[in-house]
Amino acid sequence: MEQLIPINELLARVTSYNPRTDVEKLRAAYEYAKDVHKGQKRRSGEAYFTHPVAVAALLAEQRLDDATIITAILHDTVEDTAATYGDITELFGKEIAELVDGVTKLTNLQLTSSETKQAENFRKLFMAMSKDVRVILVKLFDRLHNMRTIKSLPPEKQARKARETMDIYAPLAGRMGMQWMRDELEDLSFQVLNPEARVSIMRRFVKLTGEAGNVIDRIKIDIETELAAEGITGIVIGRAKKPYSIWRKMEQKETSFSRLSDIYGFRVITDTQMACYHVLGVIHRRWRAVPTRFKDYISQPKQNGYRSLHTAVLGRDGKRVEVQIRTDEMHDVAEAGVAAHWAYKDGERAENPFAVDPAAWIAGLAEHFEASADDDEFFEAVKLEMYSDKVFCFTPKGDVVKLPRGATPLDFAFAIHTRIGSACVGAKIDGQRVPLWTQVRNGQSVEIITAEGQSPQATWMDIAVTGKAKSAIRRALRAENRSRFVKLGRELARVAFEQVDKRVSEKALMTAATRMGFGRDAEELLSRLGSGEVPARDVVTTLYPELADHRGEQIDANRAVVGLEADQTWDRGQCCKPVPGERIVGITMPGKGVVVHAIDCPSLTQFEDQNDRWIDLRWHSGPHMPVHPVSFEIVLTNDAGVLGRICTLIGEQKANISDLVFVDRKPDYYRVRMDVELSDTEHLHRVTTALEAESNVAALSRYRDKLQT
Repeated sequence: MEQLIPINELLARVTSYNPRTDVEKLRAAYEYAKDVHKGQKRRSGEAYFTHPVAVAALLAEQRLDDATIITAILHDTVEDTAATYGDITELFGKEIAELVDGVTKLTNLQLTSSETKQAENFRKLFMAMSKDVRVILVKLFDRLHNMRTIKSLPPEKQARKARETMDIYAPLAGRMGMQWMRDELEDLSFQVLNPEARVSIMRRFVKLTGEAGNVIDRIKIDIETELAAEGITGIVIGRAKKPYSIWRKMEQKETSFSRLSDIYGFRVITDTQMACYHVLGVIHRRWRAVPTRFKDYISQPKQNGYRSLHTAVLGRDGKRVEVQIRTDEMHDVAEAGVAAHWAYKDGERAENPFAVDPAAWIAGLAEHFEASADDDEFFEAVKLEMYSDKVFCFTPKGDVVKLPRGATPLDFAFAIHTRIGSACVGAKIDGQRVPLWTQVRNGQSVEIITAEGQSPQATWMDIAVTGKAKSAIRRALRAENRSRFVKLGRELARVAFEQVDKRVSEKALMTAATRMGFGRDAEELLSRLGSGEVPARDVVTTLYPELADHRGEQIDANRAVVGLEADQTWDRGQCCKPVPGERIVGITMPGKGVVVHAIDCPSLTQFEDQNDRWIDLRWHSGPHMPVHPVSFEIVLTNDAGVLGRICTLIGEQKANISDLVFVDRKPDYYRVRMDVELSDTEHLHRVTTALEAESNVAALSRYRDKLQT
């Protein structure tokens, strides 16, 4: 059971970095909160007051100012006691009262609840953050302490809190520059959401350490020896990555733990910026660098002030080692993120040259959201900005453009200016003409080709990634096609209502528009219906929730693809076998109709110069039937009953095996090629996750036959 931190201990922690702290005000806040929380208990049984004091202590570890520490102590008083905003203002001043009020409002936002409008609440969260970032800081440390003590909650509430933490608070902490907090929040959530996987990874770590000895200490000594030989002063810190970070790499790379090499990370903290580059040279001279893994965040700092050199090298026994190199001041910002603006050092407010101004940070974040007229578009934009890694590319003049990973030249065009994006007809990357759906990479130079009279196309919605680009394309398409969309939307609504024996009326449409966030603008709702942004069944179930079962109707496999002419037939490319949810393109084949390929299919290279044969396609939205075969190549241990267990696992995921071929058989393993019928990418993910978790599966990959088209 957690013990209450006494006031004298808390004061000692604060005065250790801020001798000028208002001791009496801090003590008064402690005694006031202790009194109003008197008699309240946490789920674990200890006094509730232990929680706000623990949050204040965590913020003190970040060396934050008095107002933030006092807000942490008082953050639950207005929410959970008889205290009012007026009481806090009178006793502790307007600044602290507004901070406490901001935290209270955030507490009331159910960010992942199906009972509230998530997008609207996320906008409120962002607005609270824009008034004073310290509100979010208190809330983040509040969530950190709650996650550290989550075991006292009922299992279903643990799962809900963990999912909210994983989806909202962990990425937010990362976006604010507190990567250590993001790592811990993700790992604490992982422990709740997938305890078996976490335990499995921890056991493998123990086994790996037993087999290889303490690799971290040995690599640390290697780096220190090289630095000493060059006369460089620096601190070397080594660590193994968190279990969730390793799990995420296994998921992304579709590989097993035994094949992961980059599970160790090291930091070198030195005294000057020049020394950072010297250290980099020493490490690259001693060990072979991993191509494409070098990032210079010193010359191109992140928006939250983060600066560091990142590289990866092949260390002892061929182990991939990640190394971050920074100065002491850079390290302070890397640990505290945006919070470094308020931090104290050596008894004074830190004059850290790398600490970002919170107002400037918020302004930069807000720049991409201003064009989002409604909550859904805002939410889409905010998620992309908050949760995506960045790529840095250049205009022909050398200006830097920051985009989320996976962005295309079309996103680049809209990032420069909406007018440029709207007039885009093509792009060049590093001087070579490329399709608009090409993903841009770090360091590339992008040139946009425009033409007078060009306007956004409907197919661009499948190419664009950023919220800014998608929002601009939607607005342009709605403006151009509004009357046509309204007419089509009215017909779609009529058919959808008739299917459930209901009659569509203007009053019904106005009511649905109100409930779905379009005010009382029935015409706007019809426009969204006609443009395909809102499914007609959603309008029906908004008015008649009891008919929600109609959402389960599956799409006929014969009409799974959208974008074909009425007389065109189609088939999936046997080379890549795309499934619903993957981006696709069609190639017209004489005598065969249209062959549908995944957008990254290697077979498409043979048609690069035949633009007239390309057709922009997309999958029909909605649930698909499990009739799309995907080929897997699986390496299994040659033990009794293994193949039977694999078939059972696939059956449990409601997938059907349509073909099975033995490719290779050895005394200790055998390789099989298996066709499994799936419905979409989510179904594919469930099946691969189940197979990878099976201990007898040595390797699993998706098989694509490059010889077939």
